[in-house]
Amino acid sequence: MTKPVIGTYGHGTENDFVLVYDPENSFTISEAQISAICNRSTGIGADGFIRITKADGKWFMDYRNADGSIAEMCGNGIRVMAKYLVTRDIQPEGIFAIDTRAGIKHLRVPRDGDISVNMGHVTDEMEEIEVSNNGHTWSGYNINVGNPHAVVFVDSMDDIGSFIGAPAVSPASSYPQGVNVEFVEILPNFEAKMRVHERGSGETRSCGTGTCAVALAATLKTNGKLPSRWTIYPPGGRLIVDIDGHSNATLTGPAVILEDHDLTKYLS
Repeated sequence: MTKPVIGTYGHGTENDFVLVYDPENSFTISEAQISAICNRSTGIGADGFIRITKADGKWFMDYRNADGSIAEMCGNGIRVMAKYLVTRDIQPEGIFAIDTRAGIKHLRVPRDGDISVNMGHVTDEMEEIEVSNNGHTWSGYNINVGNPHAVVFVDSMDDIGSFIGAPAVSPASSYPQGVNVEFVEILPNFEAKMRVHERGSGETRSCGTGTCAVALAATLKTNGKLPSRWTIYPPGGRLIVDIDGHSNATLTGPAVILEDHDLTKYLS
């Protein structure tokens, strides 16, 4: 009998994932199979899929969007992966590294409590972009966090409306592989609300790299001075982003591991 493939469901501020532990790098999966697993009507339902494997002896996060497409990095996903490794007693708690398509990230992972990850350099691409949704258009910032982001600011979250498909972003040539779009309302005392539409997944309850992009864009919009610390509220919870004087971001927030699922039926 074929050994079942077990996936584990977890989330970070309600940005949810299915994880498969594959340290021997022996498991292959197609875009269509990932899409079936992540489908909220007929599958387990998730914003993304994480294969936990190793490359050159180091932990590697093979991250895919809900439609199966490859993504460079996921700030909530990497915390959930780290939580899995520690709570399943695979990796001791403390400071350790996880490699990603956006480079190696170092995390501080206690057995209980919030997890911090050094997200690396957050870059203002020095280009004004425009985002349109529901007949409204906003100017904003092209921010790179190892993956692309378009960040715009609104007077009220009520101005955004619903997402019927992806918001239109221009110039499209700036984002040949698609883009994550963040809508932000700045609050007093370095706090902000946000909503996000992620490429390959649609609107999600949170986005870790997106909060880092928001923190830099909000700093540029308000006072332009680093270092800075922002408390950011996506619909799924609360995240803290610290950006140092060299524009390196540290993301801090919760991660939750929930139940296991047999994925075998999705892989036939």
